[in-house]
Amino acid sequence: MSKDWQAVSVAIKSRLEELDMTQAELSHRAGVALETVRELQHNLRPRRRSPRTLNAVSEALGWPSNHLAAIADGQNPDDPDGGDPVLSELDKISETLTKVTARLDAIERQLARDDEKS
Repeated sequence: MSKDWQAVSVAIKSRLEELDMTQAELSHRAGVALETVRELQHNLRPRRRSPRTLNAVSEALGWPSNHLAAIADGQNPDDPDGGDPVLSELDKISETLTKVTARLDAIERQLARDDEKS
């Protein structure tokens, strides 16, 4: 699965603005090169990143260490239930039940119309 570096970029830009923090401050707090911060913030040279780098940048932005890695993996780190396979399966079951119910309702309506014609 490819990483969503654009989502990481958007998250970093938003958080820097929210914290009124510069790239240089983030670089210093995270202990990573300024060029790395620039690449992440502007989605330049999207490539595999060290987990240590993403953890350090996440923490420097005041997030849990796995925050940016989760975003890169397409998850919503603000959703504590995100990625739960049981909840995902329950969502699929719920969608199926909704479709079955709609079909049954349509059949009942058709049968009622047929009875009215008889």
